[in-house]
Amino acid sequence: MRSSNEGAPGGRRYVTRVPVRWSDMDAYGHVNNARTLTLLEEARVDWLFLSAKTEGLGRLTDGVVVARVTVDYRHPITFGDPVEISMGVAALGNASFTIDYQVRAGEQLAVNATTVMVPVDADTFRPRRLTAAEIAYLADFLPIGAES
Repeated sequence: MRSSNEGAPGGRRYVTRVPVRWSDMDAYGHVNNARTLTLLEEARVDWLFLSAKTEGLGRLTDGVVVARVTVDYRHPITFGDPVEISMGVAALGNASFTIDYQVRAGEQLAVNATTVMVPVDADTFRPRRLTAAEIAYLADFLPIGAES
């Protein structure tokens, strides 16, 4: 795992590698469309549950849910090398944020995707507002020049 553009104001991307498992494959010899969501989830967990937590943002791991997913399949992902998944923040609100993903299989862009994430209160499981620290952290991953 790594974050690119380290130290730059905005425009950062979090990049990680996720292994492709034999169980991800379908009868056509490529990653099943539903398993693609699992690859996105593993990358997102690496970023938000591991890396962001080291930045003091552990409350995100207490509860954040996927409200919407969009996936554009560009190229098949086959068994072999891990995929490289680059993530940034496409939109940032007071009570939700949108992660954009670029999934590369080798040199090929295989998938573009987004997930709208909503933080929830761990006790009530009701949506909550992002904290100022969470907004500041996520804003660093917005494209340069984007407004939060």
